Amino acid sequence: MKIIVAAVPGSGKTTILNMIKEKMPQVKIVTEGDLIFEIAKKKFNIKNRDEMRKTLNVEQQRYVQEHAAKEISEMKDKIILLDTHVSIETSEGYFPGLADRTIAIIKPDVIVLLEFNPQDILERRKKDTSRRRDLDSMEKIEEHQKINENFAAAAANYAECPLEIISLKTRQKKPFEHAEIATQKIIDLIKEEDKWKKH
Repeated sequence: MKIIVAAVPGSGKTTILNMIKEKMPQVKIVTEGDLIFEIAKKKFNIKNRDEMRKTLNVEQQRYVQEHAAKEISEMKDKIILLDTHVSIETSEGYFPGLADRTIAIIKPDVIVLLEFNPQDILERRKKDTSRRRDLDSMEKIEEHQKINENFAAAAANYAECPLEIISLKTRQKKPFEHAEIATQKIIDLIKEEDKWKKH
């Protein structure tokens, strides 16, 4: 079972995936960005992940995505959660993170799109010292989320798989409230998909 989990950068997706892993140790978390970075580092001498989207042209983006997709398709784990981006903001515009050719290679069972309040994303990006993230405006973040919806629908259509949109746009009442809600929803989805596959 391969489930794609996507959201705009800096939204807290990694926290959610780590929480799922704690509750379901049998799940394998694969971060496509890490695979792509390793390929880009070897092939195009990219020095860090943040440099990739600003430096690689469209053809190079296609190359690294396709090679990462091949690696993912060859993984034999029972449950794979693929941490990826539906769209990548580049100097040339939004580039599909789930293009038809990569979707055809990966063959996902479900695509999960996480959406958040832009203010929450902005605050999370400011706190994240591990990456040199662009802060953007709330309007720009919301635009990116809308682009993600369109790209995710197109990818699900091509893959002939369900698209689950988990909207967490209300402001949090307590820390990690959104992460806890999303974690439980994705775990429920994994169990439902597993039950369906057994029939």
